Amino acid sequence: MSKYRDYMFRENTKKFIELEHFIEPTPIQKAVIPMACKGKDIIGISATGTGKTHAFLIPIMEKVDSSKDCIQAVITAPTRELALQIYNRCEKMSIADPSLRIRLITGGIEKTRMIDQLKVQPHIVVGTPGRIKDLFLNEQALRVDTADMMIVDEADMTLEFGFLEDVDAIAGKMRKDLQMMSFSATIPHELRLFLKKYMSHPQTIQIENANNFHPKIEHILVPIQHKTYAEKVLDILPTFKPYVCLIFANTRGEAATVASMMRDEGYGVIELHGDLTPRERTKAMKELANIQKSYVVATDIAARGIDIEGISHVISMGFPKDLDYYIHRSGRTGRAGHEGVCYALYDKKEDSSIRHLETRGIHFEHRNLKNGNWVDLEPLHKKKTKKDDPLEKEIAKIVTKKKKQVKPGYKKKRKEEVEKLKRRAKRALIQEDIKRQKKERAKQKAIEKRSEQ
Repeated sequence: MSKYRDYMFRENTKKFIELEHFIEPTPIQKAVIPMACKGKDIIGISATGTGKTHAFLIPIMEKVDSSKDCIQAVITAPTRELALQIYNRCEKMSIADPSLRIRLITGGIEKTRMIDQLKVQPHIVVGTPGRIKDLFLNEQALRVDTADMMIVDEADMTLEFGFLEDVDAIAGKMRKDLQMMSFSATIPHELRLFLKKYMSHPQTIQIENANNFHPKIEHILVPIQHKTYAEKVLDILPTFKPYVCLIFANTRGEAATVASMMRDEGYGVIELHGDLTPRERTKAMKELANIQKSYVVATDIAARGIDIEGISHVISMGFPKDLDYYIHRSGRTGRAGHEGVCYALYDKKEDSSIRHLETRGIHFEHRNLKNGNWVDLEPLHKKKTKKDDPLEKEIAKIVTKKKKQVKPGYKKKRKEEVEKLKRRAKRALIQEDIKRQKKERAKQKAIEKRSEQ
């Protein structure tokens, strides 16, 4: 069905869709909603910003009966910010059906007050796994065992943060015919094993490169040279006026530092990282929802799953260890047919990361600032011509070598010399690559050893 008006929904669901001003479903919504409404277990694989939240909210709206005084749907998210974002998306559900009760269950809210509010059970619960488990199994104040549906949002992040055990503890005490839906950008092997435990013949829906979300992104490599990443960010900010600029740091400390330096320069900044207090997190989420400031500084984990509208520019302060995160970073802009720019600040030591991304099809422009103006630089990995290639020079010497006296079989001998030279060059390249890999493994082991101490 190409339009929402073609669906045979209940009146409350139609009203909810109208309040959201939705005309047609996104690819993930179009694939998920019909099966979810039929009670199928679903594994949805889709990036942030493709409309996956409403892919499960609309079926919940369709299936929940507000005349029953019990919990019917549970939605888990790995962080308070993500849970709050989903909860805010549910607001219009209560407008469409005023008798519908939706409760946010996370840390940062006084537990005794929360338990008191649960004397009347909600119809829909949105929260973090740890707090839901505590109120369900320990306090026995939250009766999620009555629910027909459970949605695990950002499931790979739930696994990464170590919250899958909490989800397991909750789901293990729920109905055997529970409908479970899991949504994530990726599905690691450990996650598949968990889902197999609770899902019955799940439908896997993967949305990739949907036309409406095909990014038109210009990737610009910017050398930091003798400066820090934060200093380089301050250099380039005056060169463009963003609607929203999302600045990614690799650590919480880097995020806090660049945000502080930007404020000192008069920029309005929203911070999004793990060192924020609960009050600061809540404030940041409200500012994001209202797009009150044009600059957002975040770490990959904190920004994961949070949909920030209107991002025109992204700045990557170096490259993350997991290069898939760079793809996620840059993919925050250039959505829904719009163009976007991603400035990738780099240090010389990140050359291998850049080369790897180039092999994955990313074309980088190479630029730097000179007296406040952008200037083009030579391509970072300029392809050598045959004339410049040392191997080709050696081959040319052999081929063009003049012989005083031509002996029988000289062509065959010349060919063998060239092949021998090529094999030697190839062997040298392989040995160099092995040495590089050994160094990287040793460095990674040293990092892991330090982290264990």
